[in-house]
Amino acid sequence: MDEQPPERHINIHFAPEVMAGHYANFANVSHSEYEFTITYARVDHEVEEDEVPGVVVARINLAPKFMRELIDAMEDNYSKWVARENIKNLPEFGGQS
Repeated sequence: MDEQPPERHINIHFAPEVMAGHYANFANVSHSEYEFTITYARVDHEVEEDEVPGVVVARINLAPKFMRELIDAMEDNYSKWVARENIKNLPEFGGQS
């Protein structure tokens, strides 16, 4: 009989100052042979000068396997969000037609 390992549950705790998160309206993705890097920034798009100011709020390095899992999770969550937004816009739910 094949015994399966017990199911593992990740229990993540946040420090209070981390709970609020960071706001970003710009992201840059780069990679090397070993990892992917996502740099999140807050950019002031309202500036009409040639150089747009911004500040990095977080930089995350990911293993390639985790990058694939992150992409899958983001696609899944985005499709659920789109479906919910489309339902909100149906006339029977008070949306504009």
